[in-house]
Amino acid sequence: MDFPSEWVVSGLELWQWYHQAKANALMVGIPINEVDWLLQEFAGLDLLTLRLESFKNKSNIQLRRSIVELVNIWYQRLNDRVPLQYLTGITYWRNFSLEVSPGVLIPRPETECLIDLVVVATNAVSNLRRGNWVDMGTGSGAIACGLAEVLTEASIYAVDCSPVALTIGKQNVMRLGFANRIHFYQGYWWQPLEHLQGQFSGMVANPPYIPSAMLSNLQPEVSKHEPHLALDGGADGLDCIKYLIETAPVYIVSGGVWLVEMMAGQEAAVAEMLQGHDSYHQVEIFPDLEGVSRFAMAYLR
Repeated sequence: MDFPSEWVVSGLELWQWYHQAKANALMVGIPINEVDWLLQEFAGLDLLTLRLESFKNKSNIQLRRSIVELVNIWYQRLNDRVPLQYLTGITYWRNFSLEVSPGVLIPRPETECLIDLVVVATNAVSNLRRGNWVDMGTGSGAIACGLAEVLTEASIYAVDCSPVALTIGKQNVMRLGFANRIHFYQGYWWQPLEHLQGQFSGMVANPPYIPSAMLSNLQPEVSKHEPHLALDGGADGLDCIKYLIETAPVYIVSGGVWLVEMMAGQEAAVAEMLQGHDSYHQVEIFPDLEGVSRFAMAYLR
């Protein structure tokens, strides 16, 4: 394949940009490993090559976009604090490469634990591996794809009220080969699934859980660029979680699983709500990768 001339740079030129970009990142408090990630995406350089800086001696390096675009993307990252995932249009989650845009929340590494907890739950109760599972507030479709990967006998339902999010989610599902097992619905939580009451083996959700007053205090990458619809959980951050606790028993079978991600510090309130509701038992709180209480799981009576 012949690359446009503006997509080809010398190793020395790229090395000089690489060091300047890292210095700029340090000045504004952006992790310098983002520069490595950007060159992995743009130049196809692996981490060992970047660590050794051996690319400096190459006469020509073929980029996947022009050097001008690379410089412009990094400028937006530094000055506008646009997340790199939005600038490149891609993020990595579990073993998936996912398309993302400002219309969807960027999937976080800690959210991967939701899929691990589903595996734990279905290993304990094997019949839950089949039937219907739902990803509430699917966004990019990350959780739905994770469910489809580990629950190979289940049908996955992905719900979101945002048409933009559903478009991106569908694109990811198609590209990853799960289109025949993941079904998309637009609407508010359970609303579009009323015809399936009492037919779900489990529900997984990463709902909005940030208290409204905290949104403006979040990192600028989040507060300025990620969709507030996917972040704002109301006055105490628990509006959506409360709603899912109240409504899920109508849809999930006896013995089925209710599983959500929440904010650090909300675990006591969420556990109390679940334990105080007659429909739930075996309520457990689980930590994320950093040991922070992040997930609540319960079974339906």
